[in-house]
Amino acid sequence: MTPAAPHRVNVSTPPDSALEVGGLSNQQVAERQIAGLVNTQNNATSRSTATIIRTHLFTMFNLVLGLCGLAVILVGSWLDTLFLLAAIANVVIGFTQEFSAKRQLDRIALLRRDPATALRDGKLVPVGLDELVLDDVVLLKRGDQVPADAVVLTSDGLDLDESLLTGENDPVGKQPGDGVLSASSVIGGSGRVRLTAVGAASRAAKITAEAREFTTIHSELRTGMERVVTWITWALVPIIAIVLNGQMQAAGGWQVALDSGTWRDALITSVSSVAAMIPQGLALMTTISFAVASVKLARTEVLIQEQPAVEMLARVDTVCFDKTGTLTEGGVAFNSVLPLDLSPGEDVGTRLTAEGQSISVPGTVTGWQGALAWFGADENANPTAAALHPAFGEVPALVATGVLPFSSALRFSAVEFADTGAWVLGAPEALLPVKHPARQTAEHLATSGLRTMVLAHAPALAREEGKVSRMLPSQLTPQLFVTFREQVRAEAPATLAYFREQGIDLKVFSGDNPRTVAAAARLAGMDVTSGAVDASTLPETGEKLAQAAINNSVFGRVSPEQKKNMVLALQSQGRTVAMTGDGINDALALKHADLGIAMGNAAPATKAVSRLILLDGRFDRLPGVLAEGRKIIANIERVTNLFLTKTAFAILLGITLGLLCWNFPFLPRQYSTADLLIVGGPAFLITMLPNTRHYVSGFLQRALHFALPAALVITCVLVFVNGYGRTQGESTMHLQTATFSALALMGIYNISTVLRPFKVVGLAIVGGMYAGLILVLLLPPSLWYHQFSMPQGAYLLVTLASAALGCLLLEVNLRLHGAWLRAKHPEAVEAADRAQIH
Repeated sequence: MTPAAPHRVNVSTPPDSALEVGGLSNQQVAERQIAGLVNTQNNATSRSTATIIRTHLFTMFNLVLGLCGLAVILVGSWLDTLFLLAAIANVVIGFTQEFSAKRQLDRIALLRRDPATALRDGKLVPVGLDELVLDDVVLLKRGDQVPADAVVLTSDGLDLDESLLTGENDPVGKQPGDGVLSASSVIGGSGRVRLTAVGAASRAAKITAEAREFTTIHSELRTGMERVVTWITWALVPIIAIVLNGQMQAAGGWQVALDSGTWRDALITSVSSVAAMIPQGLALMTTISFAVASVKLARTEVLIQEQPAVEMLARVDTVCFDKTGTLTEGGVAFNSVLPLDLSPGEDVGTRLTAEGQSISVPGTVTGWQGALAWFGADENANPTAAALHPAFGEVPALVATGVLPFSSALRFSAVEFADTGAWVLGAPEALLPVKHPARQTAEHLATSGLRTMVLAHAPALAREEGKVSRMLPSQLTPQLFVTFREQVRAEAPATLAYFREQGIDLKVFSGDNPRTVAAAARLAGMDVTSGAVDASTLPETGEKLAQAAINNSVFGRVSPEQKKNMVLALQSQGRTVAMTGDGINDALALKHADLGIAMGNAAPATKAVSRLILLDGRFDRLPGVLAEGRKIIANIERVTNLFLTKTAFAILLGITLGLLCWNFPFLPRQYSTADLLIVGGPAFLITMLPNTRHYVSGFLQRALHFALPAALVITCVLVFVNGYGRTQGESTMHLQTATFSALALMGIYNISTVLRPFKVVGLAIVGGMYAGLILVLLLPPSLWYHQFSMPQGAYLLVTLASAALGCLLLEVNLRLHGAWLRAKHPEAVEAADRAQIH
């Protein structure tokens, strides 16, 4: 297929005959440069630095906390700005981790930028890839990468590997007039091509243009937090009005407060109340969890480009993967030598035992081992022939008197030796006569997933005018089959088995031959009894394609657009889909999947759109990522119970005290310390604990069901402690200290409810927080900083008794919540029980 030429601006195209001889002149090159017809590439490989900063800086969390911090700073109370540390740390950690991933990816992507060899003014000159222009004539030879879409002018056995773009693993022979695609690789022969589509007009560029459109990864954890913040944001305007009015009234009324200057204290306590309503610590704990997981996984060669990617793999229920480069290592390995008389119905599994051995095949001409050794060691061998080298070793002392290189057009290669005659290695269709009985056997071998070639013998190669002819030699006699197999990754079977054990559906989307795909999938342990679906018989989009994607597991001849639409079809069924791949043909599917996973040797554009990169290409890294994701989700749900309890009681307390026109019983610094004891400190430790619980959706609903009653209990106790102290005429410092003590006692007990059943680490966390509370209330520097003064007598006893009652009610809430879970969400209870067993 010849790619369509881009729009041209005042530029005429010289005839191919003229270009073939001399290429473009310097004037013609300059004209195209002025017209913008240059092979300029968009080498962006990941999100820009500005995008990363914007993602982490401009959030609703940071807006509300920033305004609260600004208010405190303006009144000069710097010691009360500690609540900003969580927001700052959240931004810094998130930005640092993702920017580090961006830099590593950018370094990876700066590969294969060698200059091309172009024909200009009759001379072959090196030209940078970004300096090539439309209609440039480029010389392609083995090992080169096609720099832009082009049409072939001359071909000397030119063979291309187009798997990055099409997924087709077999080499494609090119003749004059054929189109070639950018990012293809030359694996045999040579030729000259004229560039017909450069820069953004090339097919590869068009695919990657859509892939580069940035979209955020869907994170249930972040979505849940954003939903809570949205609710709070809408409620903040009336809440702030109620809180501020209550504090001003408590200060003697608006006019008195403004005249006396007590409005500053009222503003600070209002900020303390509002800041307490924002679960900024939850965002920080989530960010830290993601960052720690990213660092841990980086040590195992897994690069996380966006933090929620770890969480996403834990939620995935369908994994789709490309075959070449993902399920298989790419290329083939020698399998065996078989006699031509193998019965077509025979189970070849019992005969495939010749790998690496010199065997005797009855009825063949002697010397075939030396011929196969020569084909494998030939420096110009294609990948299939090169796979013979490990099995047959170095070439014996043979003198080659004639050589015919492999060509996809001929589908065979040949060598002639002075001692043993000519040997021809090629496709069965090329070397076996139409009615030869071994044809049926060859089809049987191919159906079983083996790449099958025939080795034939002749007295000598055909010659024309003293040179080796490209014709098959006369008296050609087929001798034996040479079979090759896909190199399935050693770790693939165990990895796929693990995913099946976890209840994850597996699908293969490949551009390769359906029989080859089915064979590779079978070797990897998948059930392929129904065979592979030939996607070339399916539409590019629509209901028929969607149903095929849902009802089948193995597909061949899948186009890039079909891969994308099949992923979208699975998502439309409510599935969470991961897609792995390495080629440009996988980029669109990776982009639209919930989680795109690129192999380490993937095309730069494919890495750019992926969320996670297996740097060493090892498929068995994914179970480790899954385990990390499960730990994060399960532990974040634990701490979400704590943070939402804190947020809810802060809102209830602020509204209640505002309506009662009572002073808010905390300074910002006091509340920051309480927050550290009852949420921040233990939450950090809890998120690091091992946890194998399977992902269960709906964590926010479960967290709210636990948190709202707990918040109501804590609010009632704190209001009572404040009300009792006010009736007894206690000082402000006594009220603040008593309220702080009651809150800390209940809050730390609430920690114990999310750590059930207790283990040593859980007991240590709860004990450590109680010890911290004692130090805060007894150490003189702490008393000075917090402006604490311990209440005495009856007020102290009432405070302790009220806190004890609150703890009892929190225990009741835990039991009721457990009963609700068993009734409404048994899958969550089952997942928790299974995690405890393991």
